[in-house]
Amino acid sequence: MSKTAAFFNHITEGYACKGEYITLGAGMLGEETITDALVNIPLKTMNRHGLIAGATGTGKTKTLQVLAENMSEKGIPVLLMDVKGDLSGLAQPSPGHPKIDERHEKIGIPFAAKKFPVEVLTLSEQDGVRLRATVTEFGPVLLSRILELSETQSGIVAIIFKYCDDHQMPLLDLKDFKKMLQFITNEGKEEITAEYGRISTASTGAILRKIIQIEQQGGGVFFGEKSFEVDDLTRIDEQGRGVISVLRLTDIQDKPKLFSTFMLQLLAEVYDTFPEQGDSGRPELVIFIDEAHLVFDEASKALLSQIESIVKLIRSKGVGLYFVTQNPKDIPEDVLAQLGMKIQHALRAFTAKDRKALKLAAQNYPDSVYYDTEKVLTSLGIGEAVVSILNEKGIPTPLVRTLLRAPMSRMDILTKNELATLIENSTLAKKYNEVVDRESAYELLNEKIARIEKEKTAEEAERERAKTKRRSTTRRTTSTRMNPIVKVLTSATFIRSVFGILKKVI
Repeated sequence: MSKTAAFFNHITEGYACKGEYITLGAGMLGEETITDALVNIPLKTMNRHGLIAGATGTGKTKTLQVLAENMSEKGIPVLLMDVKGDLSGLAQPSPGHPKIDERHEKIGIPFAAKKFPVEVLTLSEQDGVRLRATVTEFGPVLLSRILELSETQSGIVAIIFKYCDDHQMPLLDLKDFKKMLQFITNEGKEEITAEYGRISTASTGAILRKIIQIEQQGGGVFFGEKSFEVDDLTRIDEQGRGVISVLRLTDIQDKPKLFSTFMLQLLAEVYDTFPEQGDSGRPELVIFIDEAHLVFDEASKALLSQIESIVKLIRSKGVGLYFVTQNPKDIPEDVLAQLGMKIQHALRAFTAKDRKALKLAAQNYPDSVYYDTEKVLTSLGIGEAVVSILNEKGIPTPLVRTLLRAPMSRMDILTKNELATLIENSTLAKKYNEVVDRESAYELLNEKIARIEKEKTAEEAERERAKTKRRSTTRRTTSTRMNPIVKVLTSATFIRSVFGILKKVI
């Protein structure tokens, strides 16, 4: 048997699927593409998480786009974190190109241009469906982790939540929380101390400074109502395709706190609300985090800890997490160890540090008699990658250099008019883009503070009246006591003299 025939059998046997699957591309032996040696990914293992890595310009984002399209076609909803702003083109079909046809002829599968159901989401003032969450939904533990508070400060946050629960004061946005900090430090200090113990003013000041940091990065827009319901990420359209939710994050790179806040809240809510799935035949939702190195570079310890926990546990909820970054070393080792699918585009090795990183990256993949992995990683062309996934039995598949299929949708952004039309036709935009500011802790505390001040003013006025009355009485008494005529007339000697005279006359 020739080496090419042996390689063909090696790939087709290694990537054979009995259930539903996605075709990623065809295997390559050296520079030659082996037509019909298809690399298939079973849907059954798509909730085992994954990594798409490679240097800038090697095709990572297009690989993400291919996976999102094919999962949508299979009826699986997708959430994409679009940091570079180039994924909205999923909503329009590819214009096609002779090079695309040539690529697909090599792979052995036909090319069809298609558009997909897309929902554009935003955390900021950008156009799109607004994602919001209330402070109450975060809860004291998660909020304390986001703010990176000490144990003492976390205890104060817990007291604030308990007080608001006990007094039916909804904590909806940051102004509610800031008002509570003001209240427990000033007007409500005695009440809080009596019920929950003494609170340090220095600690409340430190918490307030952390809140201001979140506000400066746009958190004031994120916290509030109407809260986004994570079930809206799992919608299916009329044709049975999964809706692709594209979260626009082009203005978020310099706002790590806001992104950390969102990531923690989203992952926590998905984990808390999604039912247990076990080893189902397909995922319920797949989340792609593009430019994940930005997340991990700027992430707080709380975010890293939360992501590590979620990656380990959320698989049973039918959710797959896929990290897209430049180098596998950008991902914490505890997270990297949990990833079942690895798609590695070309890496550069211009410096000693690059060569060291290249060697470490090569060690993340199974050994292969067909490849020198380190050499292959530096010789991959655009739209090529080395791939290793889990088969339907959960066993890592053979490493294969793969010529990847082209996206069926447009490999470019939407125009302003196309984007405006997409948002205008969105049912979620109508549901979430109206700002709601109902009565909450801020308004209720203002009323309570006004009552306290009114009562305090009345008490002070009453005390002042009583004080004035006491002064007046004291003045009269003092005046009478010091009058010399009265003093003489009321003296004992004078009275005896008068009564003595009267007695003699009588």
